[in-house]
Amino acid sequence: MQARINYREAAPDAFRALLAFHSYVRKTGLGDAFLDLLCTYVSLLNGCAHCIDMHSQDARRRGETEQRIYALTVWRETPFFSARERAAFGYAEAVTKLAHGVSDEVFAEVRKHFSDKEVVELTLAIADINSWNRVGIAMRIVPGTAAKAQT
Repeated sequence: MQARINYREAAPDAFRALLAFHSYVRKTGLGDAFLDLLCTYVSLLNGCAHCIDMHSQDARRRGETEQRIYALTVWRETPFFSARERAAFGYAEAVTKLAHGVSDEVFAEVRKHFSDKEVVELTLAIADINSWNRVGIAMRIVPGTAAKAQT
C-alpha cells in the first residue's frame, strides 16, 4: 500500500497550519493521555487506520491499557471508563457524526464533567482529529508510518 499524495510536501503551508492547530490542542489542560484515547476513539469512528495505529501506540506509551483501547468502540457496554471519559466519548461521537447534531442531553452530560473552557477545548480537539482523519483517509496514509508523519 502506498499513500496517494505526500500532503506534507505537496502543501507545506497547509501542513504547518494543521500542526499549529494540533499544537494548540495538545497544550490545553485536557492532558495527553486523555487526548490519545479520544483521538483513537474518533479515528475508530472515522475508520482512519493510520491515526488509529498512531494514537493507540501513543496511548500505550503513556500507560493506557490494552483492555481500554480494545473496548473503545463499545465504551457504553463496559465499566472501564470514567463518567468524564464517557461524557467525552458521547460528545465526540455526536460532534463527529453531525448528521443529527449534538443533542441537548449529550451536551448537558459533557457540561457536568467539563468547564466551559474545557468544552470548547474538547470541541477543538475533536475537530483537530477529525481534520487529520480526513487527510489520512483521503490521502490513504499508510498505517505504521506514524514516526515519519508526526501528526
